[in-house]
Amino acid sequence: MNFKDLNPFQKEAVEYGDGPLLIVAGAGSGKTKTLTSRLLNLLKNGAEPQSIIAITFTNKAADEMRDRIYKLISSQVDKVKSENLQTYKFTNLFIGTFHSLGAKILRKDGKFFGRTIGFTIYDSDDSLRVIKGIIKNFNLDSKKYSAPQMQRKFSAIKSELVDLTEESADSYDMTIKALFNEYELALKNNNAFDFDDLIEKVVRLFREQEEVFKKYQKEIKHVLVDEYQDINTAQYHFVRLLAQSHNNISVVGDDQQSIYKFRFSDFRNFLNFDRDWPGAKVVLLEQNYRSTGNIIKAASAVVANNKYQRPKTLWTENSDGELIKIIEHENSDFEASYVATLINSKLNFSNNKPKSVGILYRTNSQSRAIEQALIENEIKYRIFGGLRFYERKEIKDIVAGLRYGLNPKDSVSLERLEKNFNKKIYLEFKKNLPQKSENVSPLEVIGYIIKTSDYFGYLERSYLNFKERRENIEELMNFAANFKSLGDFLERVSLLGPLDNKDSAQTADVHVNLMTVHLAKGLEFDEVFVIGCNEGLLPHQMSYSSGDEIEEERRLMYVAMTRARNDLYLNFYNLPSRFLYEIPPQFVEFVGGQPLDDEERYIEIN
Repeated sequence: MNFKDLNPFQKEAVEYGDGPLLIVAGAGSGKTKTLTSRLLNLLKNGAEPQSIIAITFTNKAADEMRDRIYKLISSQVDKVKSENLQTYKFTNLFIGTFHSLGAKILRKDGKFFGRTIGFTIYDSDDSLRVIKGIIKNFNLDSKKYSAPQMQRKFSAIKSELVDLTEESADSYDMTIKALFNEYELALKNNNAFDFDDLIEKVVRLFREQEEVFKKYQKEIKHVLVDEYQDINTAQYHFVRLLAQSHNNISVVGDDQQSIYKFRFSDFRNFLNFDRDWPGAKVVLLEQNYRSTGNIIKAASAVVANNKYQRPKTLWTENSDGELIKIIEHENSDFEASYVATLINSKLNFSNNKPKSVGILYRTNSQSRAIEQALIENEIKYRIFGGLRFYERKEIKDIVAGLRYGLNPKDSVSLERLEKNFNKKIYLEFKKNLPQKSENVSPLEVIGYIIKTSDYFGYLERSYLNFKERRENIEELMNFAANFKSLGDFLERVSLLGPLDNKDSAQTADVHVNLMTVHLAKGLEFDEVFVIGCNEGLLPHQMSYSSGDEIEEERRLMYVAMTRARNDLYLNFYNLPSRFLYEIPPQFVEFVGGQPLDDEERYIEIN
């Protein structure tokens, strides 16, 4: 197999022999290419495909790895036979997610947990329905023991391998323990596993069923893991058990891009790898192939302020490129207008039109202003991993109330109120909303709807991401505060609705991509605009009480910055993020954010 296009450090990792291997891969350093090439090298050296397990965190990453392998194999058909790479055996090669591997194992051995081979895998909504039923049967206060809260606690119990019979589980009260046990019984009675079971139950299987465990130890000789910095406790033990008999474990990741603590990931597993696996080979991939020199140096300077990390020096042979632009704005709407107008200028006036643009933000509620500005500038865009602002359930619920208040003949809005509110609230709204909406501001009507229905309480009782949903409504309220007339506000909302851009957003010539920083991980764009680089947003105010949380917020900033290939714009209003002060001044240029005509703005920036 030809590995001539690998740099010396990638090649060192690829060609390393048996034993534990940690590949510390900086942003844009070719980690997927390296891990894929290592897998191919194992096959080249005689490893049987069925003895290799390659684990990723997403199906997309698994598909990418699989595609790369097949392309490399098919491009060297003449060498396949001589290098022990028989393509017919590839059906036995496992490349997939933790959960798909767990499901595969439980299909064979789920009988030890009272399940048949045809068991159902419950998603989050399925689990939530089961938990709601149990809480109702226990006749508990749904405010104190809300289903989403219990769902998260149950997920924590499984993800962190908590044994509720031990003293260490005393932080869980007896009611929670009883609810959890009832939930487990309900899953068994329904011949179902939830997503957390697909890892936790396999760990239990390996620990409790020695003969089964020995079977997998005998079959599996090599374990490769992508994004190792993101594993939680259960995944850590899953991997450790799979590899403990042969020590042939190869992991790749970057602790500086560990941003999923809310999913119970613990990047200390990554930091402690060579402690867990004595004699482990550690290879640093520090050459970045993605970004300009200024972006790399600036992002590295920011993340260097974190106390807990595995130090590395990211570098690139790319040019230094343009200075990073830091832009102050009056408020979020001015910020959005500025960004949209600048993008419009680049797409329509520039001879070097960017092929891709990423607009990144910390919270989903921030998309309201930028979506509005893009629509007003007739810029096609797509949102990754989420709904457009006005398509979100909580926004549609509130807007339905406003529309019915303005127009009592609106049967569609009335039908939504009937469907999404209890009967008592619905009848109160049907009778009183039109009257309450007369001669008052849209903000006052929203306040009436929320207070009368205890809508925020409803969100907390019903959804795990209730804080995000509340932030969305608060953003709607911020926008509504700019209007005195309910009619004017609803007219504006309607003109900014989801149909304006829905079809065109799916066309091939869409250059602008909106997403949270969390969803941007693993992606890259010619130009990146990070909006809301404010104290309270990035870092988020909920992180202020914990040094560990602030460090994760700083890693989020690092991830956001390193998504950019060529140009990076960091935007803020109100109080600038502390992270902006951590960028050395030689890498940045401060730019005014006042509205300009398209051509003037393009000239100013460039």
